[in-house]
Amino acid sequence: MPSRSEVSYFGAGPAPLPTPVLESAASALLNYNNTGIGITELSHRSADALAILSATQSALRHLLDIPDSPGADGYQILFLQGGGSGEFSAAVYHMTSIHIGALVAAGTPDADIRAAAARMKLDYLVTGSWSLKASQEAARLVGAEHVNIVTDSRQHTPDSKFGTIAPASTWRPTPTATGDVALTYYCDNETVDGVEFPSAPSGPNLVADMSSNFLSRAVDVKAHAAIFGGAQKNIGTTGITLAIISNSILPPHATMADPKLLRKLGLPVGPVVLDWPTIAKNNSLYNTLPIFDLWIAGQVMARLLSHSPSGTTPRISVQERESVHKATLLYSTLDAHPTTYTVVPATSVRSRMNICFRVAAGDVSAEKAFLQGAEARGLLGIKGHRSVGGMRASNYNAVSVAAVEKLVAWLEEFARERGGGGGEE
Repeated sequence: MPSRSEVSYFGAGPAPLPTPVLESAASALLNYNNTGIGITELSHRSADALAILSATQSALRHLLDIPDSPGADGYQILFLQGGGSGEFSAAVYHMTSIHIGALVAAGTPDADIRAAAARMKLDYLVTGSWSLKASQEAARLVGAEHVNIVTDSRQHTPDSKFGTIAPASTWRPTPTATGDVALTYYCDNETVDGVEFPSAPSGPNLVADMSSNFLSRAVDVKAHAAIFGGAQKNIGTTGITLAIISNSILPPHATMADPKLLRKLGLPVGPVVLDWPTIAKNNSLYNTLPIFDLWIAGQVMARLLSHSPSGTTPRISVQERESVHKATLLYSTLDAHPTTYTVVPATSVRSRMNICFRVAAGDVSAEKAFLQGAEARGLLGIKGHRSVGGMRASNYNAVSVAAVEKLVAWLEEFARERGGGGGEE
């Protein structure tokens, strides 16, 4: 049986965690902070739990420079359950409600509100499997007539598969002059397809799913109405979701539509556990928050802060440089052996987090041999998503440079075994 130190794990999620965090967690599970009880046994409203919540919120603010102000320019940090898929729905429920609520607050006549509700659009940039699922969920909740696909990457590839992001000049957003756009939605990093936005797109009421690249690079938080992500890919354990919500879309700075009105208009009313204003009002403690999962996320954030000098702005930039370095090592090696490896996504949108590639143009026996050799060397979790096949090496924060170098060595060895050398094969 291999030891933890002998294994390099590249799984896409649940993903690896820093070993020191897990070692501390083992102790905390038995006796947290000399309380005599384990951390999973703490009341979520206890002083210890509140301290964990506050420390984690503070760490995230420092890492991403999240504005902390009670005014409309400030942001709330929420911790919820339901993962990114739950937030697909939460975003639709919330942004639809404030879109109609703004009309009510402006004294718009009922007939005009009905007309505006009928025209309302939710703009989606579909660049991979997860943004596609988000757009499908929106269509399920409000009706396909309200969902505008700004771009669908499959329409811009020869094989009609995901792997690129079309130029913005080809996008078809709802005209902003109409005032009908309730949200503009994008997935910053597509875990399945290995596609990442080089920078944030623009659009009214911008909402981002950052589940798989959260805390791997700087983020222009102020350009977004909401950002969310599941913790299990780059921050912590399965069971907690992070959300950064602009005060401008929360009461008292925004008006929520009365549920009775939404029902009359044929629009959905969301469950209270996904209601951002309710969660914000209760400091993420409306229902039982999984404090152990929160603590893990806080410990990961604290480590990131400790590795970043206090004068660094933003503090996450140190981790960003490491992420770029590791991704560059992998992509340069894959590109150096073009007859053995084919990187799936277009060069300009290659993900730093999920490196997707095929071996020998997808030859089944070659890919099986590659995986067997990788596993024999303690390189685990490289098999691609079941929906697309191939290989996927997830390069999350907890994956060390040494682990990436070990994978690079196997990539080069396997290419040589197939008759290729360095450079052109």
